[in-house]
Amino acid sequence: MKEVIFQTKEDKTLVYLPEKCIGCSTCTMICPKDDLVIGSVGAVARGLVNKDFLQKGVGGCTLCSMCAKVCPTGALEVRKAGKSEIDDSYLYGSLKLTVVKENCIHCGMCKEVCPQDCIKVQKRQLAQDGSLGMDGKTIIDQKCCVHCGWCASICPVEAITMEKPYSGEFSRDENVCQACHTCVDTCPCNALFNREWKAGERVEKVTHRKDACIYCGACSAACPVGAITVKKTAILPDMKKKQIFEKKLTAEATPRPVLTSRLITDEEACLGCGNCVIACPVNAFSDPYLAAGHLNELDGKPLLEVENGKVKVVNQEVCGSCATCSLICPTTAIRLEKREVA
Repeated sequence: MKEVIFQTKEDKTLVYLPEKCIGCSTCTMICPKDDLVIGSVGAVARGLVNKDFLQKGVGGCTLCSMCAKVCPTGALEVRKAGKSEIDDSYLYGSLKLTVVKENCIHCGMCKEVCPQDCIKVQKRQLAQDGSLGMDGKTIIDQKCCVHCGWCASICPVEAITMEKPYSGEFSRDENVCQACHTCVDTCPCNALFNREWKAGERVEKVTHRKDACIYCGACSAACPVGAITVKKTAILPDMKKKQIFEKKLTAEATPRPVLTSRLITDEEACLGCGNCVIACPVNAFSDPYLAAGHLNELDGKPLLEVENGKVKVVNQEVCGSCATCSLICPTTAIRLEKREVA
């Protein structure tokens, strides 16, 4: 597993594990030195920019451990003399393990619904004792479990127990949302999805599965137009001194991320089709007429424009780092690259 050393002081080290990070921004909310930077959450989740969710800033980390203590997945570790400090003063250490009990029938339903693919059913076969059942072994990889509750909810015999990290509130402004699906692609819990619809039927742009949500805030950090608000209301596990952390985390909603990527265009590859200009959520939010496909009838687009038959970046600073433009481009003429943040 990849490891990034963020800070070292005497015999203590702050280590970042990108593969365990879900881009939730919780660590940035708690850091007293503002020394952690998160950005391009949607693009990273979609695999369309070569960077990690999180990077260290220049705020002067004191190794207070607060970021690691509130991380719900253990993506930040404080190690003393090379050994990880994980106990009940850490949220990840306080969370009860997702456990499979002996009455499991090894049906594989939990494996099918797990959004992180961290459940395996081994040696599954028809029972050898004459009963109409299944033999096997159901294993949950605790290192990638995000405690969403899908497995416990779907289990037909209630053989799985789990605990969520937070309670919270989720809201989405239907008028601001541009249906770019960045939040759907980012959510680590499959708590957001797009409903199927019939001809002539109107449905909401994004639907929230409340029971699957862990209120981490990754969707809010990923939304390029700020249509989603996520607020934590409590830390659920019996974490030591959790009131201190709750006071900070529940005071405000998930903050907007820093712009940690930049748009790069390739004029030779560009066809001038304008798909990116129309699909861009920032552009679409500026004028519904543009979102409807009226490319050439509007001037003054905020982010992307077709000029002389080639795509042009109007203003890098308003980019939401969702990479929707890159997704829709038929020739890979526009992409995101990592942007260093001082």
